[in-house]
Amino acid sequence: QVQLVESGGGLVQPGGSLRLSCAASGSTFRFFHMNWYRQAPGKQRELVATITSDGMTNYADSVKGRFTISRDNAKNTVYLQMDSLKPEDTALFRCNAARGVYEFWGQGTQVTVSL
Repeated sequence: QVQLVESGGGLVQPGGSLRLSCAASGSTFRFFHMNWYRQAPGKQRELVATITSDGMTNYADSVKGRFTISRDNAKNTVYLQMDSLKPEDTALFRCNAARGVYEFWGQGTQVTVSL
C-alpha cells in the first residue's frame, strides 16, 4: 500500500508559477512510475506528466515547455513545476503511482489560475 499526499496548489495569476509536491509513504517509491493527472469541471481526466522509475519523462502537448516533472527518491516525493500558467490549467491535480497491476492515487490539490 502506498499513500500519496499532494500539496502546493492554490490561486495564481495567469503567467505565474506553482510547484506541486506529492509525498509517498513506504519504501518502494523508487520502483513506481509517477504520474500527474488533472481534471477540470465538466472535462475528462487528463494525464499531464509522467516520470518513470528510471527518470524518463513525458508530457501532454498542452503543457510541454511549461511544466516539469521530477522526483527525489530519497525524499519519496515527486514534483510538478508549473510555469507560465494559463486559466485553462485550472483543475484538480492528482498524483498517481503505478507499477504493474498496482495503482495508487492521492486526493488531489486544486490549482486555480485567475486574475
